[in-house]
Amino acid sequence: MSRPSEHRSGARSAPVVVGITAYAEPARWGDWDVPAVLLPERYVTAVVVAGGVPVLLPPQPGLVTEVLPRLDALIVAGGPDVAPSRYGAARGPHTATPRESRDAAELDLLAAAAAGRLPTLGVCRGMQVMNVARGGSLVQHLPDVLGHAGHAPGRGVYGRHAVRIRPGSRTAAALGCEKADVPTYHHQGLDRLGDGLVVTGWADDGTVEAVEDPSLPFFVGVQWHPEVGEDLTVFTSLVEAARALRAAS
Repeated sequence: MSRPSEHRSGARSAPVVVGITAYAEPARWGDWDVPAVLLPERYVTAVVVAGGVPVLLPPQPGLVTEVLPRLDALIVAGGPDVAPSRYGAARGPHTATPRESRDAAELDLLAAAAAGRLPTLGVCRGMQVMNVARGGSLVQHLPDVLGHAGHAPGRGVYGRHAVRIRPGSRTAAALGCEKADVPTYHHQGLDRLGDGLVVTGWADDGTVEAVEDPSLPFFVGVQWHPEVGEDLTVFTSLVEAARALRAAS
């Protein structure tokens, strides 16, 4: 994958363009009730506050990767459960209907982004897709393993819990801390770790809360939802990493 500086004049001083993967879901507004490509506004706001220019990426497998040479960074956003067939499992009773197109599009994006060393952040589902893309697997329903639903206490209700981050990791540098209290909403989690990934964050109950690929400039996944919290440092770190990589190219 070519870097954006090869395609845009004045790229070194141009705004950092951040692609964010989006949903394809039914939506209602005004007089309309139709399928739509959409994304919670908090992601857009987080990128803008971090100094980036957000661009929504529709779940179009085989097509969406064409935009990567025009991006400086990628966010794989939260969303529905990954299809268990992607990691060789049967669908459990608590696993929602898969969005096959989104799974395919995001797996393609992550493979191309890693090959091109594009700074990448995975959020919640995004971290899980990162793991599946590397051959890892998922726990389909954490309450069955943990005995509690603290990571998703109710429909549409964020929980909060502490996380500890591995000292000296790229994740710790991206977050600017080694301990945090985070907003969380997920009923699935990482099981078998994907190739090349290192666990860099944990909840008190042992749930994996952050991963990274230390061989890449910035390839970090967090299981929580930083976009709805007060601390947007990880988004700023993503934008800064993209700006530094572009300046060095």
